[in-house]
This record gives sequence, C-alpha cells and structure tokens, in this order.
Amino acid sequence: MATPVDAATASPPSTLLALSEGWRALLEASSLIPTLPLLDRLPKGDGHPVYVLPGFMADSQSTGMLRRWLDRLGYNAIPWGFGRNLGPRGNLQERMVQTVANIARHYDQPVSLIGQSLGGVFAREIAKVLPKQVRQIITLGSPFGQSNVESTYPAVRRLFELATGEDIQNVRRQMVDLPQPAPVPCTAIFSRTDGIAHWKTCIERETAITDNVEVFASHCGMGFNPAIYYVIADRLSLPNGAWRKFDRSGWRALVFPESVYAATPPMPVQHTLAAS
Repeated sequence: MATPVDAATASPPSTLLALSEGWRALLEASSLIPTLPLLDRLPKGDGHPVYVLPGFMADSQSTGMLRRWLDRLGYNAIPWGFGRNLGPRGNLQERMVQTVANIARHYDQPVSLIGQSLGGVFAREIAKVLPKQVRQIITLGSPFGQSNVESTYPAVRRLFELATGEDIQNVRRQMVDLPQPAPVPCTAIFSRTDGIAHWKTCIERETAITDNVEVFASHCGMGFNPAIYYVIADRLSLPNGAWRKFDRSGWRALVFPESVYAATPPMPVQHTLAAS
C-alpha cells in the first residue's frame, strides 16, 4: 500500500536544490556515457513507436541521447517535432494529439509516450484524448499534480509566464483535470531532490495501472540519468496489454528506494483537450 501524499501541501524546492541543479545534471550526464555499454544490453525492443516530448524551454535536441539509445534497443523513437517547448500556446495541444494519432496510424499500433517535465504533462493529456492509440506513458519529473502554483521554483514560474504570455494561474485553470490519471498505464518517475518541481506534484494516485518510481536525480538531469534509463527500458519491454508495476526486489533495492508514495485522489472533472 502506497503512502498517500497531498500535493496541495507542496512548497517550492529549496534554494540549495535549485542552485545545485546545474552541476548535479552534469554529474548525471557524465555518468551516463560509461554506463551505456551496460544499458545497451537491456531487453531489446519490439519495434513499437515511442514519442518523446521535451521539457519546458527545451527542444528535441535535449532528448537526442535518449532517442538514439531507444533506437539501438530496437524501438522507433520519434522526436516531438514542434521546436522549443514554450508551454501550451495556441493550438499546440491539438496538434500534438493529431501527431500521436498519425504515428499510431502509420505504425498500425499504439504509441508509448515519454515526457520530461512539461512534456510529461502534455503526454498524459494526449492519452486522455487518445487512450486506444497510447500504449503507456512514462513521465520524468512532470508536475501534473500541481494544484498550487507556488510549488514550482519562483524563477521557473516567472520564466513560464514570460514564455507563454499568460499568468500561470490562468493556464492552470484551463487544464483543470491535470491530476486525473490517464486511462492507460503510467509510470511516474520522480526525485525528492528535484530542484525545480516539488516531488509531491510529480506522482500519480494509486491505481492498478499507475506506478511511482523514485530515483536519486536532479530535475534537469533526468534525461541523462542511467537509473532512469533502466526504468524506461523495463517499462517499454512489457508486452502490450501485460503492463505491471516496477519490480524493486533484489539488487534494484540498492538503487531504487523501497518507499512508495501516491497522490491523494483528485476530484473527477472533465478534461479540456478534444481530438482533432
């Protein structure tokens, strides 16, 4: 039984965590290179498409290392294709929905979605509109459970408002059902040392098709963290329709904390995206 946590009680990450994001991300990236030979030996993919969405202010170059590794494992890793992620501007959400629908149609099978930070928020919303076209979701430090905008580091919050041209409160009201789980399997990867988004806002409620996996990571370095790559490979290797929660037994207990957390259940509301 997961320990329930309330995202409404989340406060911004500490200044120490935020200021250490840069060097911690560099450490994670530098540790990835020597571990790639081992990561390349993880279970091979079945060729299904994997759509990778970058975090806020990032573009597809930021996910290049991850996508190249997924290609080597045998998946068809696809960049998101919308330039820099500047938030939910214009009809971006509808265009992403159409993109995933087109990918599923092209490959004639459901698509797995991997989203870092804001990209994971988008991934969950896409799956709510296209549940039959989405195989599973993997989010990396994505604050979809954010009910209190004060739980994001203030400088990042101001940057988001400048990029979107909207008050973050207004954006949050437009996407009122964010905490509601998507009707597809979802693994939320989070870190209690995240220096950008409070970890309580990055976890799913407990259901039969959700799981929250804790890692030791910075926010910005999640796309280069070897432990996260291991979780991604484990999740993607599951046969379609045979999803299960992440196994922390054996040696994995040395890398992945045993304690399991889950968000308190949100109020059910109507979602805002519509399929095009």
